[in-house]
Amino acid sequence: MAAAAALGKSGNPSATAPLIHALSDPHPRVRRECIHALGRLGDSDAVPSLIAAIANADTETRIAGIAALGRIRDPRAIPSLISCLKDSDDRVRTGAADVLGRLGDPRAIGPLETLGSDPFSGVRESADAAIAKIRKRRVSHG
Repeated sequence: MAAAAALGKSGNPSATAPLIHALSDPHPRVRRECIHALGRLGDSDAVPSLIAAIANADTETRIAGIAALGRIRDPRAIPSLISCLKDSDDRVRTGAADVLGRLGDPRAIGPLETLGSDPFSGVRESADAAIAKIRKRRVSHG
């Protein structure tokens, strides 16, 4: 974990490959630290591995992966983030909505609108804010 944290703080893009390799570590805390480090590095080469890492991961790892994808801001993550809107954990849904709002892709509006009836007010608020950001971006760029 300490090595992953140090690599993430290094700012060196050559750290991406060993961090991606360490995503297969058997310990979830190590995997999460690698995910955080990859997010700090911001290297888009990590996006496919981050998407794979959150696909069938525990909740804390999914949350970390969503945050890392949000820092990298690569549109390849949008389908995976949209899938996270259906997650059973409200923190995952909230994080995915926040990141989708930052990415600003109009493909996310429909899936975000489905969260309007979410039982958690934080999820509904994040979805509404994301939709507003996406629509505002469309108007200013359109």
